[in-house]
This record gives sequence, structure tokens and C-alpha cells, in this order.
Amino acid sequence: MHEPALSLPSGVPGLSRRAAFGGTVSAGLAIALGQSPFSLFWLAFPGLMAAVALGALAPDARSAARRGWLVGFSFAALAMSWIVEPFFVNMRATGWMAPFALFFMAAGFGLFWGAGFWLARRLAPRPGGAAWLAVPLGWLTAELARSYLFSGFPWALVSYIWIDTPLLQLFALIGPQAMTLATLLLAAFAALALSRRRPAMLALPLALLAAAWVWGSWMQARPVPGDDAARPLLRLIQPNASQREKWDPAMMPVFFERQLAFSAEPAPRRPDLIIWPEVAVPFLLNDPSAPFGRIAEAAGGVPLVLGAQRLQAGQAFNSLAVIGEGGEIGQVYDKHHLVPFGEFLPGAAVLERLGLRALAAQFGTGYTPGSGPRLLDLGALGRALPLICYEAIFPHDLVAVRERADWLLQITNDAWFGQMIGPWQHLAQARARAVEQGLPMVRVANTGVSAVIDARGNTRAMLGLGETGWLDAELPPPLPRTPYAVTGDSVVFFLLLALSGLAGWQARRKVH
Repeated sequence: MHEPALSLPSGVPGLSRRAAFGGTVSAGLAIALGQSPFSLFWLAFPGLMAAVALGALAPDARSAARRGWLVGFSFAALAMSWIVEPFFVNMRATGWMAPFALFFMAAGFGLFWGAGFWLARRLAPRPGGAAWLAVPLGWLTAELARSYLFSGFPWALVSYIWIDTPLLQLFALIGPQAMTLATLLLAAFAALALSRRRPAMLALPLALLAAAWVWGSWMQARPVPGDDAARPLLRLIQPNASQREKWDPAMMPVFFERQLAFSAEPAPRRPDLIIWPEVAVPFLLNDPSAPFGRIAEAAGGVPLVLGAQRLQAGQAFNSLAVIGEGGEIGQVYDKHHLVPFGEFLPGAAVLERLGLRALAAQFGTGYTPGSGPRLLDLGALGRALPLICYEAIFPHDLVAVRERADWLLQITNDAWFGQMIGPWQHLAQARARAVEQGLPMVRVANTGVSAVIDARGNTRAMLGLGETGWLDAELPPPLPRTPYAVTGDSVVFFLLLALSGLAGWQARRKVH
């Protein structure tokens, strides 16, 4: 039995194909509005309920796949609409690609969710019944796949609808993927209750949600041990160099001098560390004629961290370096998790023949990945785990670092993401990483948002989007290692296998 591609379940009378299409698209858009900067979780959760119902009540796997694809397409087209911004930096050369980039990105994203819905209904072929459990499991499988496969892209995970709520504290216990599973199971239970006209069944999900909310509020308000003592002082430098002007020969000296002036600005208490953003200087890190002495002079004897490019044996690296007294270059970290098409070209041998290069590349056709994560020993400030831009969106990468840091340090150039959605989503994910690891996160962004975030995800100090200036703020203390930092996603993989076995057994039992 096959239904029209976009019709709703036959159990819902009176809906035309057009109304069904609108309902499916609306579910995707509602889920997207739960993401930062909208953060409308109260709208996103009903959207998740509707999407789960669409999958669970579809007559077959193909229909479920079409619905999942359309929900995913609609979600990505709104939540990730910032993807067009890098193409507008050089409007003449790449502006024409923007609508195609948005369409194909959303279509590709939709394939993940569509495959998840298809997989769910292959596990539980009959509408309803075990399908109410199978759809959340298939959806989670899709989220894990896009997080890990093809270098991974765990941006705008389903669970991120809770980042601006007390439920963010649950990330420390189970992480974002298990939180996605909990969210989808809760949405499925609520949708099942409404579909069967049994509102009393809503008592359980509402009670669980309320209990988690109260616990999260209590945790979020608790002081971090050691917070009442004097803490190291950091200075965050935000030059606000738009991507169109950043490499303009007339403007490069302006932004460089601006950062020098902000670093030298007097204050009642001299900072213990000064931090500049990603690729903050218009010269190479290993250029012997580069004015690192001027940088050290402006810092006034204070260590300074900055982002810069470097060349070695014909390869380009996106790097972070510690500049000491006299301008000597100390510890260096090379970004190892690069952005596809932004920093390197997949299938470069073919694409280079067409004259294509990575959008962010200043040398050659793209960057070379570094050897892997490493900790920076910053003396009295403890050990920092450096993250360059995109690297802060991978929760499993942070879990994989064997040595525990004292704090997380992200430098980034969010000018690529525009002034609307992208930078706020990037900031939200930085807050999630802080909670997951139980570590403070310091992020310094070229155009904003620069912020100091404590280990409970609270923003202690911030330089807003598009602001030019500097910010002095104390480094918050860390918390003990969290359960998620110990187990990572192993728990959610175990739950996925166990619950999938249960759903499959339940489906076979119904058939026989």
C-alpha cells in the first residue's frame, strides 16, 4: 500500500495534499525556531511531536522517508540559512553560488533525517505501535551519522533547543546525543497520548520535564567551588574586522593597530593573559620579519595568544600561538578538524582542476590539518585546550582528549557567519561544551560574540556581535570531571542498540 508522497495519515480526516504539505514543512520550521537565536523551545517541541507522528503513522517506509526528508529540508533551510554568508563576502566571484549552496545543503541535510525515518519504519513496518519508539531511534541514528560521518557536522542538534533553558545542565550527565534521544522519546510519548485522545498520559512526560527543569535550575544557580577567590584576569580583544575588509591592504594595518592599542590599554588591574581572535594578523607566524616584537611591547610583558597562518614545507596551517616577552613564539597549536570546502576541498585533485579553492584559504587551495589536539601550559593560568573556530562544535572530539584541561579556549572568526543566526548558534554550542566538560569556556571572536562562560554554561561577560573593543574578565574555576566527559557517547550507542532491539521485537510480536 502506498499513499501520495506528502499526504498525512488516513486517521487524520479532511486534509488536502496542500494542507498536508504545509503541515510537514511547518513541523520542520517549528523545530528550527527552537535553535538559537530564536530559542523558542515551546514551539520546537510541538514541532518534534508532529514530526514523530508523521513518521510513526506513515503507511510504509518510503512515505516515512519522504516526510523525514521534507522535515529535515525545512529545518535546515531556516536553522542553517547562514550558510549563504561566506558566498556573499566576494559577491562578484561567489555570490551566485549562495542560493544553490542553501538548497543543496538543506537537501543533503534532509537525506539524513529521511534515512532515519526510513530506517525506523523498516524496523517497525506497521503504522503506529512499535513505530512510535522506532522513529525516535531512527532519528537519533541520523543525528549520530551526521555528527560522525564525512568529517562530521553536529551543528544544530535536536537537543540544542534546550540550551537557553535549565535543561542545559543535563548535558553534563548524558551529553547532547543522549539528550536528543530523551527529547524525541518524550515527544513521541506526548504525541501518542494526543493521537489516542488520552490526555492523562501526558502527566508522565510533563512530570519528567518539570523535575528536570527544577533540577537544572538548581544546578545552574549553584556557585562553582573556588569562585569566591581571586581568579586570573583575561583580556579579550575584538577588532571587528568584517570579512570584506579583513584582507583589504588599506584596512589590514588599521585592524592590526587596533588590536595593539586594545592590548596596551591601561586598567586598574593588569591582565594575566591577552587573547586575540583567529587569524588575527595579516602576516605569517613563521615570517622572520613579522612585527611580533611590537605585539609583545603592547602586551607589556603579559603572555598573548593569537591566531595566525603559517607555512611549512609548502603546506598552510591555521594556527594558534603563545607570544612571550620580546616577541618570541612559544607553544603552537595547528587546527586539526578543518571545515570542508571552507578550509579544505574534499576531492581536491578534481576540484582544483576546475579552479576551485577553499573559501578561507589565503595560500594554495586550502589548509593542512594539524597533528591533533594538545594542551597549552599557561603556568599560573593552568592548562587550556585550544579550539579554533569550528572545532568547538564537536562534543566527541573534546571527550577524546585524554588529559583534562583546566579551561577551554576558543578563538574564532565568526565574520564568515554574518550578523544574524550563525554567530549566535556558534556561541550556544560553546556554552554546551562548557557544561558537558564541566570547564569554563573563553571564546574570542573577531566580530563577536566574544564571551567568558563558566562551567555551568552561564555567560559571565560578553562583547556583543559587531562591537569593537576589549573586555577584561576573570577566568572562572572548573568543576570536577562530568559523567559525560568520562563516558562520552558510549551510553547513547548502548541505549540505541538496546531500544532498537526492543522496538524490533515489539514489531515482530504484533505481526505474529
